[in-house]
Amino acid sequence: MGIVLPLIIGGLYAAGLYLMMRRSIVKLFLGLALLSHGANLLIFLMGGLVRGNSPIVPLGMTEPLTPYADPVPQALILTAIVIGFGMQAFLVVLIRRTHQATGTSDLDQLRNTDVLR
Repeated sequence: MGIVLPLIIGGLYAAGLYLMMRRSIVKLFLGLALLSHGANLLIFLMGGLVRGNSPIVPLGMTEPLTPYADPVPQALILTAIVIGFGMQAFLVVLIRRTHQATGTSDLDQLRNTDVLR
């Protein structure tokens, strides 16, 4: 598991950057989504993988049983996932509106479009 997750993160980053460099605005969106998932997985991996107990203090004890997973990276990732889905929903609407207005999803053609329909 220690070598698989960095490979997956590297694959997500590579695929995300490759898609972002394409000419289609839809592929740009998919690349951003893959990149954000890679970043979330990287934060999760940096928090450390621990098999064991939850960080909840049992009744009658003053501290949780060790080893326990650090809840801070998980809370950060949960927040990032919620914000990421909000941004992705906004981008989908923006891409659709851009396609309706210009009739193309090619970024080079969008750069040259002066008049919107």
